[in-house]
Formats: sequence, C-alpha cells, structure tokens
Amino acid sequence: MTPPAAEIAEAISFDQNLTCQTAIREIRAQILTLPSIRAHRLSNTEFTSREFVLVRVLLANGIEGIGEAAVLGGPRWAEESVESIQAAVERYLAPALIGCPAARPAEVAARMAKAAFRNNSAKGAVETAVLDAFTRTLDVPLATMFGGAQVNKLPVLWALASGDADQEVEEARAKLAAREHRDFKIKLGFASPVEDLRRLQKLRDEVPEMRRLIVDVNQAWSEADCRRYLPALQELKVDLIEQPLPGDDFEGMARVARQTQIPLMVDEAAFSNREISRAGAMGCGSVYSLKLVKSGGLLALSHAARVAEAAGFELYGGCLLEGSIGAAAHLAVFGTLPQLAWGCEHFGPRLHVSEIVRDPLVFEEFHVHVPQGPGLGVELDEDQVRDALRPD
Repeated sequence: MTPPAAEIAEAISFDQNLTCQTAIREIRAQILTLPSIRAHRLSNTEFTSREFVLVRVLLANGIEGIGEAAVLGGPRWAEESVESIQAAVERYLAPALIGCPAARPAEVAARMAKAAFRNNSAKGAVETAVLDAFTRTLDVPLATMFGGAQVNKLPVLWALASGDADQEVEEARAKLAAREHRDFKIKLGFASPVEDLRRLQKLRDEVPEMRRLIVDVNQAWSEADCRRYLPALQELKVDLIEQPLPGDDFEGMARVARQTQIPLMVDEAAFSNREISRAGAMGCGSVYSLKLVKSGGLLALSHAARVAEAAGFELYGGCLLEGSIGAAAHLAVFGTLPQLAWGCEHFGPRLHVSEIVRDPLVFEEFHVHVPQGPGLGVELDEDQVRDALRPD
C-alpha cells in the first residue's frame, strides 16, 4: 500500500530536520596523558604512562560526541603518534567534515577516506565521536547503529606484562580473588624465549586457577623460534598464540599454524578486509583480533568481523590499551556480534591510575559490562580531562 502523501511529507521533513540538527560544526583533538599502575612491556617498547588523543565533535544542535585515538608509546605498533593524530584530525579530517551531517555516517567515512590515507587511529576516533553525538541526539545506545546489543556483558581477560614473574603471579592472584579476571594474556618477546618460558611455567605452577592462558609474542619470534618453542607452549597448555611472526610474513604464519595444535591469532598481519581474507585463505591462523585502530572506524570494524568469520576465523576482541572511551566504542560493536568466541581484552581502563570519565566501565564476575546509556554511555569528567592535558 502506498503511504499517504502527508506521511511521506512528514518523513521528508523529519529527515531534513535531522540532517540540519546533526551538521558537524566543530572538531577538536587534545593530547592527554594518564599514568599507569605499573610498567607495561611489549617486545619493542615499555611505558609507565599512556598518551592518547581525545577527539570532540560538536553538532549544530549543541550535542557533543567524544572519541579516543590510542597509540603505544609513539609510532611503534603502527605509523601514528599522538602528534600525527592531532595534526591529521585538525588539518585534514576536520575541514573535510565541517557541515557534513552526522546522520549520514557513510558520507562521513567517505569524506575521511578522501581527505587522508590510512591514519586509522585518527579516523576511528573521529567517527566514534560523530556516531556518539548522533546516537546521543536520538537518545539511543551506540550499539543501535550496528543492529543493537545482543548481550549486556562480555568475558574480559587481563594482560600480565611487567616481566617480573613474582609480581605477575601476585597480580593474577589478586584479579582472580576479586573475581574480575580468570583469563590472562602474557606478553612475550621482550626477553629470550627461554626466560619467557620460565615465566609461563611459574604462572602455571603457582596460579592453577587460570581458565585460559594466551600468549602474545608481538611479532618478536622467528619461524625457527616457533619450531623450537611451540612444543613447550603446548606442554604448558597455552590456549592461544598471538602473532608470533612479523606481520608481513603470511607464508611463515601459515607454516607455523600447520605445525602446532595451538590456535594462532592473526593481529598485525591483517588490517584491511583484503588482508583478512588473504590470511584466512592461506591458513595463517584460526582466530582474528578485531581492533578499531586496524579498521579505522566502527562501521568498518563491524564489517571486518563479518569478513573474518567468512574467512574461517573465530573472533577475539582486541585492544590497544584504550581507556573507557575507546573501550566503550569497541564494546558497542562487540556486543552486537553473534559470536565472540574468545571474549575481549578491554582491561585498559583498569591499567590507569585515574579516569577521565565520571562513570567508568563496570568489571565484575570476569566480565565487562556494555554501557547502556545514550551514545557511548560514558560522560567526561572535565576536571580530570584538564589535569590530563599535555602541556603545549
């Protein structure tokens, strides 16, 4: 039945009003620093505080949205730094988006793609802020943009990355006792494989209550290292190995995956959908780590999950140690997925001494809760933001 002309006119008027109300008026990018509760080590860096970029998007209706761009101590994990992110947002992305309606997220993504190549952290933070403002306008959770959350909480692991075996044992015990985390990811690669295996053995011996033990080599091993040490990881009942080889070694990852019964997780090897498909076709692993910083936007992140599943991967909710803003953005997508077999690792907010939001994420009973409020479901604490601002 054809809708009456009055209904069509009303729908057109609503669309026009929403378009006008959600026009992007201003975009700002601020560099913030938050101290960590302890040193966090990776194969190529170590840090005791985390710098990130807070992106704010103001709409014509006066509603502001927020997003977070994360890096790991500079352009080490990928090519972006907080300085380059701020410059990309303010000099290239913001001018391209002024006047664009937040109600047209596909156009927002297309304009950013035309304005800058890659710059995934910058784009992801801007799109998050745009979608946050838009869904706040509609007074609905951000997950609505991706079909609506199917769950209200997700299993969440904790990463042990100090390199001090005794300290890591105590940390793991404390997380288990508080019923916050029972799955753990151990960072390897900053010490020799033999030393790393000693750490793992101590954790296995002294914290038998761990449910899952995942190791992240952060691309630090060679194929020969994998041949030598993967049998020992199997004896230690490691459940999952993340990116043992350099990201561009697809052939090596495929050979290693065929040699071990432990599932391999593809992370740095696959950013684009083409890379995800190629890694799946070559058998580089059986688990894929989803990250906003790799997809460059929440819409693309949701799409990447479908591509990865189609390529034969199980899904894992990865992170780049984002705080509550970045974590809430990821959870808005993760909560809509039919399957997230390996849970997520959005423990980042708990790694900071302080917060910049008034309503931190809830961690309890080994899960993290998906925020339920409008937009991201988190609100800035402006006093804490001012304290965290990096001096010019």
